[in-house]
Amino acid sequence: MFGRWLGDRTSRGRRSGPLSVVSVPPSAGALSCRVLDPVNEPVRHAELSVTDTMGRKIVSGGTDPFGSFVTAVPAGEYRLAVSAEGFTPYRANVTVGEGAHASMGDVTLQVAQLPTLPEAGDWEIDPMHSSIGFTARHIGLARIHGRFNTFAGAIRLADRMEQSAMHVVIDAASIDTAVKMRDDHLRSGDFLDVARFPTMEFYSDKFVHKGSNRWAVTGALSLHGVTRTVTLDTEYLGVGHGIEGETRAACRATTELHRDDFTITWQTMLARGIAAVGASITIELDIQIVPKSATAAAAA
Repeated sequence: MFGRWLGDRTSRGRRSGPLSVVSVPPSAGALSCRVLDPVNEPVRHAELSVTDTMGRKIVSGGTDPFGSFVTAVPAGEYRLAVSAEGFTPYRANVTVGEGAHASMGDVTLQVAQLPTLPEAGDWEIDPMHSSIGFTARHIGLARIHGRFNTFAGAIRLADRMEQSAMHVVIDAASIDTAVKMRDDHLRSGDFLDVARFPTMEFYSDKFVHKGSNRWAVTGALSLHGVTRTVTLDTEYLGVGHGIEGETRAACRATTELHRDDFTITWQTMLARGIAAVGASITIELDIQIVPKSATAAAAA
């Protein structure tokens, strides 16, 4: 029984327990809790995961609009993990008995401390510790994963992050899916046409805070001779220090591109009308940046 909602627990004028609103086999029990914020308001859509003593996931789900969660699990010892954006994760051990109700009661999440933003100034992408990857659908079944091996980027961080700007240049010919024949085809005029369009470029001066450590970075992507507006859904990971003591900041970002938007329309249809290559491409970035002065010093 996965992630059943607690819902309305009143019936004919009297309250009923979780065992009456979930189907509980004879060898199982019920586990429930209510997730609240520090001012006792329910946390909607908090994510809960129940794992066994071996770390195997048994059940997962989310809270209802009232912050409640209830599920049936086999009798045994478990680890409950609760997470929600903007809050510090909560973990606890719980024992569920046969035909019994194990209530965790009210679980109060604490507001997470936001990562410190990097200092204002000129920064550069560290390509040795960054990656620009992509995933494409193949023959309607599998996914092909690839990356671009050569790229560079500069970021000017402002005192107010929202006023920052960035410029990234990618060498289109550096595409790499680990299959030479496929990579040569992707470099050809059927796809990237690297002879005519050797680089892809992204420029943004619009950084929008979406709450917690989430940002939307919107800019212009030039690809295959076409420029379109693209938004990167970005998770800021914070500031740290490398093995040489240098300051680093990191983020992850994703976006989805549609080939037709950039006039990359080559297609072969297989039997039953299945496309050999999917119409959309998922882009995934793992980026580390360092102050420009640190990069210059390392080069010297």
